[in-house]
This record gives sequence, C-alpha cells and structure tokens, in this order.
Amino acid sequence: MNLVLLFPGQGAQYTGMGKSFCDRYASAKVTFEEANDVLGYDLQNLCFYGKIEELTQTEYAQPGLLTVSMAIFRVFMEEIGIKPIYALGHSLGEISAITCAGGLQFRDALKIVQKRGRLMQETLPDGAGTMSSISGIDKSVIEEECHRLCSEDEIVVVSNYNSPQQTIISGHRHAVAKVGQKLVANGAIVTNLNVSSAFHSPLMKPMVPDFSAELAKYSFQDLNWPVISNVDAVPYFKSSEICNRLIRQIEEPVRWQESIHYIQKQGITHAIEIGPKTVLKNLMIRNAPEIVTYSYDKSEDRLSLVKGPLRKSTQAGSAEEDIQTVVTMCLAAAVSTRNRNWNEEEFLKGVIEPYQRIRAMQSVLKKQGNKPSLSQMQEALDMLRSVLVTKKVPLNEQKERFNQIVETTGTNHLFRDLAG
Repeated sequence: MNLVLLFPGQGAQYTGMGKSFCDRYASAKVTFEEANDVLGYDLQNLCFYGKIEELTQTEYAQPGLLTVSMAIFRVFMEEIGIKPIYALGHSLGEISAITCAGGLQFRDALKIVQKRGRLMQETLPDGAGTMSSISGIDKSVIEEECHRLCSEDEIVVVSNYNSPQQTIISGHRHAVAKVGQKLVANGAIVTNLNVSSAFHSPLMKPMVPDFSAELAKYSFQDLNWPVISNVDAVPYFKSSEICNRLIRQIEEPVRWQESIHYIQKQGITHAIEIGPKTVLKNLMIRNAPEIVTYSYDKSEDRLSLVKGPLRKSTQAGSAEEDIQTVVTMCLAAAVSTRNRNWNEEEFLKGVIEPYQRIRAMQSVLKKQGNKPSLSQMQEALDMLRSVLVTKKVPLNEQKERFNQIVETTGTNHLFRDLAG
C-alpha cells in the first residue's frame, strides 16, 4: 500500500465531530482534554454539542479541526499503524499534517492555530471579504477575469485550485461579486461560501507580521514523513522549511490539484482522510479517481479499509513489517540492548522473566489478530524499563529508547512521563 494521509481544513466542521472516537478510545479522549487545557475553554463541548454557527467561526473552527484530526490520527496509529509515504493538508490541514508528522508538539500547534484563527477573523472588518466557488468553466478564464477586475481598492484573486471542476476566488466582497457575475454570464456556476473573511488572498497580508512572530515562539522538528506544501505542491521534511511555507500560505493560493497530481506521479495507490467529513475524499474522486480513498471518520470506510487493502497486505506478508506496536517495539528493544550486568539472579528476575511474560502476551495478540490495549502497552513498557535498569543501561540511552518507541507508534500523548 503506497499511502498518503489527507487532513481537511475549514468547511469540514460539523456538530458532533470527534464524539464517536472519544466515546470509544482513550487516546481521543486524552486529545480533547489536552486541547481544553491549552485553549482555556471547553472545546470538546463545543465540538460535540455546540451550535454550528459558533463552531464555524474561524477562531473556534481551526482549533476544533486540528484537535479532531489529531484524535483520529492517534486512533489510526493505534489500530493500523502504517506510516504514510506523504501527508497532505488543505489550508489549515497543513498544520495538522505537520503536527501528526512530528514537526510540532500538539500543544504548540493548538496555540498557533488559535492565534491564526483570531488574526484571520480580525484582519478584515465584518463583511468586507468573502469567497466564492466556481465550477463549469476553465480556470484560465477565471484567472483572466480576476486579473482584469482586480484593483488596489477592489482585490479579487484565485485562492484555491481544488480540482478541474472547482476553483475558489477570494477578495473584497464587491469585487468577488463582480467576477462571479461575469463568469455566470459565460456559463459558470457560482456558489457564495459561508466564510468570515477572504482567506488565501492579499487581504490577509496585514496579519503576516503577527503570525510570523507567533511561529517564532515555538520549536519545530524534522518531519517523520514529507508533507506536501499548499503553496508550491512540493514535499518538504526539514524543520527549517516549515515556517516560511505556513507564512506564504496565508496570502497565496492552495494548489490542491497540483498536489494530487504530484502524488499520482509518485505512485500513490491509497489515501486516508484523517479528520471530519469526506471533503478531501470527494476531491480525490474528482482529481484522481484511481487512488482508492477512505475517510477514517466514517465507520463503514474503516471497516472497508481493514477488510480490503490491509487484509491483502497481511496475506502478502507485508503488514508485519509495516505495523509496529508498543509491545513489539519493547520486545525488540529488550533483546537488542547491550547488557552490563552479569549477576545471573538479577538477570533472571529483571530481564528473562518479564520478557517471557510479554512475549507470551504478544503471541496471543498475534494469534487473535488484536492490537494491544492501553494496559497491555503499559505492561510492555514496564517490562522494558525493568530490562534496561537490570542491564544497567545509562539513563540517557533509556530515555532515547522510550522516546523512539512512543514517537514511532504515535503514543507519546499516552505516556508523557515514562522517559522522565
């Protein structure tokens, strides 16, 4: 399976998003609790029971979507655990993609999108900016009309190249309306979007200095897998590239169609949407129908995913190579770590006995086809700690071992203190 993960942006929110995951998975519940703590308000209640009018406001929609995507991603890593070849996020979703790829701590990402949402909402007076979806006409005609009618006082530009059938324009309300009227006269279908500002346009430029200053407060890491940039449809993974691309994205168009074309050329066969709704799944059908796409938010898609390509991978003997769990990684670390303790009694009690117990547990899990529970993961980590202490492994090496395990399996949110 050549996999890309997709992360949606604004427009995917709905009342009740994330609730089914919180009801079933401890990791999703922890994700929302962490978000509530960082943001200083009850985001969980807003996402589960709030009015859609409030949830659609940019300052709430952005943290909400990031949190739901992170919760779903953590469940995906626990249940399936296959690393993607690429990640691709639409607008705000690029920050979700970066965070899930290990480039940014979730807590820091929450602060960034909270600030981003507020700045976007405050940059223009209410009603000054808007966006419209255009279909039924070639994008070159749309670009030409925007260029012809755009002026310093009445700005209108293409903000999203979503698919061959859909282009979004953004700018001053009157200018967007004028371009829409011209395009309708030429046979286009124009739909006004329910948004609070003119995103991905030069009208967002005043917020760039404040947003840049906000990004400068945080530490970024190299990505565990490449993220494809909205602004140029090119993958990146170095930490030094992240901020510049997020800043450019504020006033430059989202080149989604080009991004999908890029992953087509790279041989991507499957995509999984990690977030609410099926917006990006639907766009994939329009851009690259040969790429089989699932929405992890939909239970029927999750079932199809496990019964389809994952079952085939298992039969082909490749799933064991792709899927790593806390238990299997703890077992591997226990046997591959150098021993510095030659006391036979201590070695028996601290290494051999706990290792054999966890190995037996893993054999049962493998036979039943189950993933380890939270308590079983904790047992495996306790076993590894006993092994490392008994083998007299230096503390810094112990910490590296634990960090590698939780980062690789996407469970660092569940075991924050284990390497302390």
